[in-house]
Formats: sequence, C-alpha cells, structure tokens
Amino acid sequence: MKVMVIGRGGREHSLIQTLAKSEGVSKLYAAPGNAGVEAERVAIPETDQEKLVAFAKENAVDLTIVGPENPLLEGLVDRFEEAGLRVFGPSKAAALIEGSKHFAKKLMADYDIPTAAYEAFTEVEPAKAYIREKGAPIVVKADGLAAGKGVVVAQTLDEALDAAEEMLVNGQFGEASREIVVEEFLQGEEFSLMAFVNGRDVYPMITARDHKRAFEGDRGPNTGGMGAFAPVPNLEPGAYEFAVESILQPTADAMVSEGRPFVGILYAGLIETNEGPKVIEFNARFGDPETQVVLPLLENNLEQVFVDVLEGRNPKLRWKDATCAGVVVASKGYPGAYEKGRPVPVLDSGATFTVHAGTEVSEDGYVSNGGRVLLVGSEAANLPVALENVYDHLQQFDGNKDFFYRRDIGLSSVTASMSHHRK
Repeated sequence: MKVMVIGRGGREHSLIQTLAKSEGVSKLYAAPGNAGVEAERVAIPETDQEKLVAFAKENAVDLTIVGPENPLLEGLVDRFEEAGLRVFGPSKAAALIEGSKHFAKKLMADYDIPTAAYEAFTEVEPAKAYIREKGAPIVVKADGLAAGKGVVVAQTLDEALDAAEEMLVNGQFGEASREIVVEEFLQGEEFSLMAFVNGRDVYPMITARDHKRAFEGDRGPNTGGMGAFAPVPNLEPGAYEFAVESILQPTADAMVSEGRPFVGILYAGLIETNEGPKVIEFNARFGDPETQVVLPLLENNLEQVFVDVLEGRNPKLRWKDATCAGVVVASKGYPGAYEKGRPVPVLDSGATFTVHAGTEVSEDGYVSNGGRVLLVGSEAANLPVALENVYDHLQQFDGNKDFFYRRDIGLSSVTASMSHHRK
C-alpha cells in the first residue's frame, strides 16, 4: 500500500514511524512532514485541499490519514471522499465534536454522557454574572480551536472574570473565542482514551496520561502537551470499562443519531472524579503527545487497522505488555513567543527513540522550527525504567539556553504506584 500522512507534528511523525515498520506499506508520503520523517516529504500544506487530492490521485495513494484538527474542520476528508479516495478521519460535520466546545457539551447533556456542568455565552456580562454566582475554581474555555491554549483553569474569581473579558471582549483567540463555555472545575486525575471509530463501531486503545502545563509541578500556562506515558497504572477499578461503555460508545451512538456519524479517531480527555470518569474534552483525531507513547505499544500492523475499521471489520487490537513514556523538548518561551532556527543536539538512540515535531534541516543539521521541537521516548517493562531511560538521554539538553523540558513527567504516577504497592 501507498500511504500518505497529512500534517507536520510529532503525532504525524509517530504515525509514520509506526507505518514504516509494516510490511504492508510500500511507500510513505508526508504532507508536509518535518525533518525527522521516514517518508517522502510532499511540499503541500495541510490546508491546500485541491493540491492534496491531486497528489493522492496522481501518485495512486491507497490510504490517506489526516493528522491535525484544522484540515478536518475544513472538510478535507469530505473532499477526498468526493474524489473517490480512501481517507481516514471524520467528516467536517463529525469533526465539530472538537471544533465547538458548546456543540460537544450540548451533545453530552442531551445524551447523558458524564461531564462537568456548564453554560455557554456570547456576551460578557451574563458570563461574568454566572462566574460570580458559581465561584472559583472554575474553567473558562474558548468555544473553537485555539491550539490547545484556549482553556483557563481559574483558581480565583478575578482570573475567571479576566479570562471571560479577554476572550469575549478583546478577542484573545479571534473567531474561536466569539463564544465561550464556562464549566465547573472537576477535581481528580486526568487520563486520555482514544478509539478507532466507524459509526457505532468503537475499538478503544490503551489509556495514556498527558501533562499539559509548561512547567514542573503542573505550573505555568497550558500547552499542547509536555510529555506523556501509556498505559496509565493505578486507575480506579472499572474506570476503563466505564469510559468505554458509558462515554465512548454512547458518544459514537449519539453522533450517528445526530446525523453526523463519526469515522476516525475519537479522543476523550477524561478525569477520574468521585462519581467516576467524566469528559473534559473531545478531540476528533489522535492526541499529541499521547500518540507518541500509545502507538509504539501496538502489535498490529497500523495500516491494516485503518483499513479494517474503514471496511467495518473488527481490527482486534493487540498491545505489548510494556510501558512507553515520552518527554517533550520545547523552545524557550513556548507556549508564548519563541525563536526558530536554533541548533538541535544530535540525538543518539539506544534505549530511547526520538519523535520530531518542530524541526527542519539546515546545512549544520537539525534546527528548531516550532514550539514543541521533539519528544524523546522509551519503551520498557515498567514506567520507572522508561522514565529513567528518557531522562538519562535528555541530559544532553541540560545547560542549553534554547530549549527546556519538564523533569517530572510521570513521576506522580510512579510515586502513587509505589505507595499503592506498599499498602
């Protein structure tokens, strides 16, 4: 099979790394890809639908996988399907589950899918009145896409009121924050659960945990994710089954009932509360950086899984009995302003692997070309060993003024499992 992966980040590189290991794939294209991809790079941006379709036709591409959310919400999958091309991802109508927080919250309310209580607002005064009535901590979200940065978990009333003002009055996220969702703050441990979905067919993957805040101790601004590991140890008994049976399956069924059947990767960002898992957010594609730690543990041939799901067959997912952890190296200043073109140290492997996210090639080797530059990951028998491998390898970035990484990815879970074993 000839396969094309659309996108340029770490998620897409991870997809390509996994596909490259498969005997069923004869040719891999990345449009546009990044400097690390083991594929032929195609200089077409993710948003140029006509050129992407033309390329897929001219090169007899058998399967196209759309990585990022923006082209999905712009209807790239619909355009490929109109052209009679096989493509994996949700339609524009189904991708709205990520494209509008208000749509997703209303869907969950209508179909009794567990999530935080909320209200949506387009005017600032009613939003502020609601925030004052509910008190802090409280969560303020831009309705539309804001590259993972449109969420403020406000610990104080002032912070929440400022966030509402910034989004609705000052247009902080442009079109994305013309409407906001204000929801109750949920206490608990977060985890992510992705599934391959075709209409009512739901094939869940293993759990993962992402770390969204920029700095150690879960401090600093929200980012696209600073590191992850899979699977998540010490979830409450029954939490996984509940998430599949009471969240993923009913959501897939609800999308069919709404006339927006979902085909692709449904990503549920979940939180374990005293009342069981609840939904924080849905995404309409592979999570980043969760994909980088989930896919290395998949035993199936990935392209066969995509084909099986598209053709209505159960892919019978199989997973290694192992753990995978990954830590993101980011440009200094991220998620705010940062410089590009900074030299990236040569990464030797060994017990680790590297996933490129924001890199380019210069005469002198790899240079940074994004906020999240790369992820160093490791597969191991357990989480402490995987993390030790990664952090040993990351020492070469110590003292480097151009980049930073979090030194506490997964550590709270390691501590929790150790105290759990002591009991």
